[in-house]
Amino acid sequence: MSTEAQHTDDGIGPPRVVIADDQGLVRTGFRMILAADGIEVVGEATDGEEAVAVVRRTLPDVVLMDIRMPDTDGLEATRRILGPDAPSSPPRVIILTTYDLDQYVYEALAVGASGFLLKDVTPEHLAAAVRLVRSGDALLAPSITRRLVERHARRTGRTTTMHRDLSTLTRRELEVLESLARGLSNAELAARLHLSEATVKTHVTHILAKLQLRDRAQAVIAAYETGLITPGSLETPSAG
Repeated sequence: MSTEAQHTDDGIGPPRVVIADDQGLVRTGFRMILAADGIEVVGEATDGEEAVAVVRRTLPDVVLMDIRMPDTDGLEATRRILGPDAPSSPPRVIILTTYDLDQYVYEALAVGASGFLLKDVTPEHLAAAVRLVRSGDALLAPSITRRLVERHARRTGRTTTMHRDLSTLTRRELEVLESLARGLSNAELAARLHLSEATVKTHVTHILAKLQLRDRAQAVIAAYETGLITPGSLETPSAG
């Protein structure tokens, strides 16, 4: 990820962040990294239960959520933070993990997390990631996200709350969703489909609205779990 996004906050001030991790050294390290980049840490938590309480009290823009914590884990905390009782503008949740193909990470993305980071993330990447998801985008490393989804999509024998009828999408929106699920960026989508990046962004916005999805992370999962993309089908889609 480019670090050029580090200091882009659209005139609305730096992101406000809560860090939830049961390891004190991780919390301290992340707090120092974010503070050095002008990002305010408004709260910390040592488990999921505390994370939910801190988030409700401080109303941050972004939560850095360790997926594996004692008692209430990061998955359950994410469900509660982003669930029906969430405020009208809930925070964006970035999952912290040591294992990029973790089933719990997949489930956290399915319930609304905006992406995930490995705990050995560089300082530049961490700060840029917080600013990126705060701006409303999803934090996706295409190759890792695709492998994660392919490993776990459609294996649980259940339907997640994100599922919607793809028949509401136009042919072009289906093409955009399929390409997005294969890891193409807006620029790559624009080039492949011979569209402007602004038009691609509009299509993505319409897809998310029609399918009632939070962001691109959920769109990727929905493309697999509805069968638009099948695990193992890695060839790049044609523009049609």
